[in-house]
Amino acid sequence: MSDPNRVPESTTRPVGGTEYSWCRAIAGGTGIAVIALLLSRTPKLENLQNTLDKLQIHHPTLRSTFRFDASTSSFSLATPASSRVVIHPFDSSSTAQIIRDSDDPCAEPHRIILEHELNKNAWIDPHRWSNGECGVFFVSLYDLRGGGEERVLTFRLNTGACDRTSAVTLLREFMRETTVADGCCDGHVAKEAGLGKAIEDMIPSGKGDKPFWARGIDVLGYSLNAFRFSNLSFVDAEEPNRRSQVVRMKLERDQTLKLVAGCKARGIKLWAAIAAAGMISAYTSKNLPQYQGEKYAVVTLSDCRSILEPPLTPNDFGFYHSGILHTHDITGEEKLWDLAKRCYDSFTSAKNSNKHFTDMSDLNFLMCKAIENPTLTPSSSLRTALISIFEDPVTDDRLH
Repeated sequence: MSDPNRVPESTTRPVGGTEYSWCRAIAGGTGIAVIALLLSRTPKLENLQNTLDKLQIHHPTLRSTFRFDASTSSFSLATPASSRVVIHPFDSSSTAQIIRDSDDPCAEPHRIILEHELNKNAWIDPHRWSNGECGVFFVSLYDLRGGGEERVLTFRLNTGACDRTSAVTLLREFMRETTVADGCCDGHVAKEAGLGKAIEDMIPSGKGDKPFWARGIDVLGYSLNAFRFSNLSFVDAEEPNRRSQVVRMKLERDQTLKLVAGCKARGIKLWAAIAAAGMISAYTSKNLPQYQGEKYAVVTLSDCRSILEPPLTPNDFGFYHSGILHTHDITGEEKLWDLAKRCYDSFTSAKNSNKHFTDMSDLNFLMCKAIENPTLTPSSSLRTALISIFEDPVTDDRLH
């Protein structure tokens, strides 16, 4: 890792189209990423702060802020030379109050804290940001029991600046550096990465081209089709204080191996089977006549780093995913593997046609229009797709 005493550089650039969409969407709660670590021993706070300082030097995005210019309603991403994330501590009494106030106080405290962080939105109103700017990275430490015997450390990130790949890299490097600080092993961290460009500025030449008339037709098609999509009903749809919640599904080892083997035998990826299962479950939950069909939309998010120009690595922080929207007509006669194959083939065909690049600005435009006119979406939820899922899973035994 680079010298932690080196003075970082200060940089600023306008946000790209995708980043702008996230800046707009996050006011409604969409675009907050949280990592929650359950610590079984008291961390050395000095080592913890030193590790965070190193990571912020190594990844300038982590010390960056989104700046808002009210006169032009524009955003920029700025990396000041001197910026340091502050650890926000919560003692055991404060943490206990958060747990008591949750929807399910009997749930695992770790999950309650995770949901609590997901619903803390520092970016909700750019007009109220201090000095017109707000950081992209927040750290909190929750004491579950008096004496610090058990704590939850959380990282809260703005998705517009740190996508899932960035978050996973952050987690791995933090755990590695923390282990090194405790003298348990020797660490290795990739060389320093700078503040990256917007994804739109890195699309390979010719890959994102689309005639103007074709773009207009596609935008119209996306808009009209959205009215035909089916979704799950919202509980307490009129409730103004909606909250994000987490549901965890765990498969045993033999079930996991069977599922992965089934995907491999059919030449598809795991995400397609999960999306198919989700659509079938949604349809089944409605108790519809078997012959009655519904149209569901799925957005599959693909990490574009390796195919950008120049290519990037997971060490390059930012938002470098692109989504492909595909739709499927479902009846009560659907079979899991048949639907999974349809999902995978539909996505693969679109990706081979470069739709993750050509349709990027179309989907960003529609996302912003939905934000401006939320009543056009079910229960003003800003949701259009039933399922959003990543093309590739996170697999790393070291995270367990």
